[in-house]
Amino acid sequence: MISRRVFVVSLCGGLLAAPLAADAQQTGKVPRIGVLIPGSPSVPSATQAYGAFQQGLRDLGYVEGQTLRLESRWEEGNPERIPALVAELVRLNVDVIVAGTTPTAVASKQATRTIPIVIAAISDPVGSGLVASLSRPGGNVTGMSLLVAELSGKRLEMLKEVVPRLSKVAIVANPRNPASTRLRAETEAAAQSLGIQFRVIEASVPADLDRVFPAAVKAQADALLLLQSAMFSQERARIADLALKRRLPTMSGETGYAQAGGLMNYGPNIPDSWRRSAAYVDKILRGAKPSDLPVEQPTKFELVINLKTAKALGLTIPPALLARADEVIE
Repeated sequence: MISRRVFVVSLCGGLLAAPLAADAQQTGKVPRIGVLIPGSPSVPSATQAYGAFQQGLRDLGYVEGQTLRLESRWEEGNPERIPALVAELVRLNVDVIVAGTTPTAVASKQATRTIPIVIAAISDPVGSGLVASLSRPGGNVTGMSLLVAELSGKRLEMLKEVVPRLSKVAIVANPRNPASTRLRAETEAAAQSLGIQFRVIEASVPADLDRVFPAAVKAQADALLLLQSAMFSQERARIADLALKRRLPTMSGETGYAQAGGLMNYGPNIPDSWRRSAAYVDKILRGAKPSDLPVEQPTKFELVINLKTAKALGLTIPPALLARADEVIE
């Protein structure tokens, strides 16, 4: 696997975590970090993201259970659980809350204005009302932005390269994601600029996916584009299987979609975003204020193409597109 990631804002500098660990041992106070994780421990995308965050802390010198304690809460694929999970972390008075999705971040901000909140992989922190701006967040929220909406045009262009006859696309959106409104608007505008007709199909829970693909076929869509959603990430293998059965070329922004059998995914690496969020936790534990820490945004994105799936769909991937891929699955 060849991975090329470059980020425009750096959290370089600062001290290693060893002095902080020594201070914690001397005072007897071990910082507690609340972590809100989408999915469950049995979902690969969720465990990969959480594992990357834990690795980021280890890279900074933290030892879980000794110099830092993690209060992990799993959403278990049920958004209705989020308010209760957030309330529990607030009652525990954790030192920092790490939120992995827009719904968990919004719920956390609504629940507390004093506990610092680090967003690990959020589509649109400004549009979701989490921060005032990327450079000056204000309030108690900062962290990592994925800037997925701006990639809609690129994803549609790539789909058109792979499916030259592409004239109509099914756009699958999760209306429960607060960032969905902007994602839809950006994608619809990109489709119109490319002369592609579109049909928006909503899916809020895994059970909704059973009707997505029949609806796309009925709408005579030539391909399907998945908008960013933790639920889609958790169901990526099932989505890839349904797309193949319906012979629908599919593009996703979710890390791991092509590895799970989907045709293509293009976007920032989400586990790496989680890993980098650990640096924000470190800075906040050292006394930095979230309002003073700019939100970091990616400038380099991963393109992964599954040639086996392309062959099964009877598609030929243009050599120029293959040359741009960070990983090709054969």
